[in-house]
Amino acid sequence: MARARLINQLATEIKDKRVLSAMARVPRELFIPQEFTHLAYEDRPLPIGLDQTISQPYIVALMTEKLELTGNEKVLELGTGSGYQTAILAELAHLVVTTERFSALIGKARVVLGKLGYENIEMHLSESTLGWKSNAPYDAIIATAGAPRIPEELIAQLAIGGRMVIPVGSRYNQELCKIIRHKQGNKVVKLGACRFVSLIGNGAWEEEQESER
Repeated sequence: MARARLINQLATEIKDKRVLSAMARVPRELFIPQEFTHLAYEDRPLPIGLDQTISQPYIVALMTEKLELTGNEKVLELGTGSGYQTAILAELAHLVVTTERFSALIGKARVVLGKLGYENIEMHLSESTLGWKSNAPYDAIIATAGAPRIPEELIAQLAIGGRMVIPVGSRYNQELCKIIRHKQGNKVVKLGACRFVSLIGNGAWEEEQESER
């Protein structure tokens, strides 16, 4: 009942029925610490350890909707975190390549995603450079951490006509941006204010700046 109530709430803002169906299928309670499972279908972020969070369901749905997935795409996700957003993407895309800088988080996410039976996910421990160049170009890129600017390193890994959704701004407040790559110039659409943890790596924030949070 709680999950259905959340999906009905999201449906007032999210119009992509495939996204809503994916959100209805994925059990969010499996991706959060046991002490917070009673809050799994509240529309709010929750802590998952290591100063990281599982995003608010509305933000997950919004970012996914803006990727405009049809089922044939190769998607890059920066910030596996709990693996919940990864699962939503796996429901909607052909292949999801996801990176995470905390080995403990990627280990937990791998276990949960494996139990759910996903076979179209590649998981990698993040390198110093952003993204995962060996699988590029990607039809869509999603970053679940905020960058100080739109990273050229990620634009370069995006296919022509591809979409990227990323929070951009300070380490404490960002604006969610959608970037569409074109041969001549890129289109940037601003989607509203948000707040994410910091994206770490060349082209984003330095590690020592993140430690000041």
